[in-house]
Amino acid sequence: MKRTLTILSASLLLTGLTSCSDYLDILPLNDVVLENYWTEKNDVTSVLNSCYESLENSESVTRMAIWGELRSENIVGGNFSNNNDLADALRETLLPSSRFTLWSDFYRTINRCNTVIHYAPGVQEIDPNYKLVELQATIAEATFIRDLCYFYLLRTFGGVPMVFEPSIGDDIEFEVAPTAAFTYQDGKWEIGPALDMLINDLKSVEDKAVRRYYDDNKKEEDIDVLEASRNSSRVTRYAIYALLAELNLWKGDFDETIHYCDLIIDYKKEQYEERKAKLGSDLKDIELFNEIPLITECPAGGNKCGNAQTKIFGKGNSFESIFELYFTSANTFINNYYRTKDNGDIAYLAALNENRKDVLTGSNTLFSKDDCRAYGMIDNTTSRTTIAKYVASSVSMSNRLKTLTDEKNAEIKINRRGNDEPANWIIYRLTDIMLMKAEALVFKGAEYYEQAFNLVDAVNRRARKIDNAGDPDVLDIKNYNSDMTKMMEDLILQERKREFMFEGKRWYDLARYSIRVGNNNYLSRQVTAKYEINVSAIQIKLSNPYTLFWPINKEELKLNSNLKQNPAYGDTEDFQR
Repeated sequence: MKRTLTILSASLLLTGLTSCSDYLDILPLNDVVLENYWTEKNDVTSVLNSCYESLENSESVTRMAIWGELRSENIVGGNFSNNNDLADALRETLLPSSRFTLWSDFYRTINRCNTVIHYAPGVQEIDPNYKLVELQATIAEATFIRDLCYFYLLRTFGGVPMVFEPSIGDDIEFEVAPTAAFTYQDGKWEIGPALDMLINDLKSVEDKAVRRYYDDNKKEEDIDVLEASRNSSRVTRYAIYALLAELNLWKGDFDETIHYCDLIIDYKKEQYEERKAKLGSDLKDIELFNEIPLITECPAGGNKCGNAQTKIFGKGNSFESIFELYFTSANTFINNYYRTKDNGDIAYLAALNENRKDVLTGSNTLFSKDDCRAYGMIDNTTSRTTIAKYVASSVSMSNRLKTLTDEKNAEIKINRRGNDEPANWIIYRLTDIMLMKAEALVFKGAEYYEQAFNLVDAVNRRARKIDNAGDPDVLDIKNYNSDMTKMMEDLILQERKREFMFEGKRWYDLARYSIRVGNNNYLSRQVTAKYEINVSAIQIKLSNPYTLFWPINKEELKLNSNLKQNPAYGDTEDFQR
């Protein structure tokens, strides 16, 4: 951070302020700038908008996905010539010189949020058009974005410097000691203070955010798409509840996790009832699965599946969305890392073939043959098994998958986005909340297993378009009666894998489980399934508890003497300052 601040301070002397982003990145700020800014509501709005802009820049989204997905068993290499950092990471050779260990983009966003939170109250005092309730909502939005950035950093590095004041003066201390989220002592992980800091920060604003920006309980043709997108692309109180639920899940406070999940689930039930009352028989694509409303894969009266995947990932800002990054132009990460090019060239990353192979024959160990997710998010029509989730603008398939054995008859159609077409990036959606609650219930004890199972079953039923409880292939809790605790844990982890594949969540799920149980055994077994060479060496490497986290970037170590390198990555010269 210190180097960046020095460069940007020099920029202040050489250039004028040409945009809000310029203003925010020119630090430290001097009195002349301050007296000409932060005078009215529009100034606050402009800087707050830049927080969103910074969060969704290509480098930030790339790290959200790479940190949360790349090292998992879901991802293998595609066509990434000359991308040595990606090649190293795919081999579990993580280096402190890798661009993927850079965190400056997240700290840039954090500082913008800190700046909003610091100056907005002063603007409210002098601008009569800036109401107190608007100020509180602004601070809630900025707090969520800041704390979401910190949460990504903590899950990726284990502990990082945490600053809650803006860099606005020459007396700011830049060599800040890291605050730990997780510490390893005496053969087990302990939760550090960082998670509580974020939880307390969010709780101070949890009910100050806007509940809903736009009434979208209308027929699809009557909805103003841009206005409706604000309900999930801007921070609402339900986005804050979602982040609080996940923070508490990592902390191991399962009652709090359940509390915040229930607030969201109850809201979605309420929203469903509102929509049902207004639309009646016109509401065809949202149904109750174990009493929870979800977008159905096969709408009432239809003969094609894939509707849920099209609505959630193709169109975006769906009924199920809690918070997602909204793109009006191409999502560079999706284009480079996931999207197969129009000429057939594979993207940087591809899907593990075993996750798609023989699904329709019923021989796949992850997906049942009638699981629409397998066909819609993984494409096997090219020479490599490629990623279709987020890449596809729409998907469809026969609603008779269960009776078919030949993919030629399955009518699978994946319509890829054009190079310039936008694709949102989802942070939280309803099924994530449901499975977080299920995980918390399982770890509360056996008396909660049935409640947890019903949540998993609802997610699974939607994906398999099942509405018949007598179907012999439906998940059945009676099958989970031998070593039930372990089987329920596996059930949730595997359902999360099926539901959130390629969404930047799988490595974090494996890491959270490893921290909870105190070893990396499950993680190692899952991850090494994708390797064909050096398997034993990778297993040994992954057995080190600290390999859950990435190394600290070498340049950051030089700039901040309080930072210490992750002990999993050795003490050779490459890893030192």
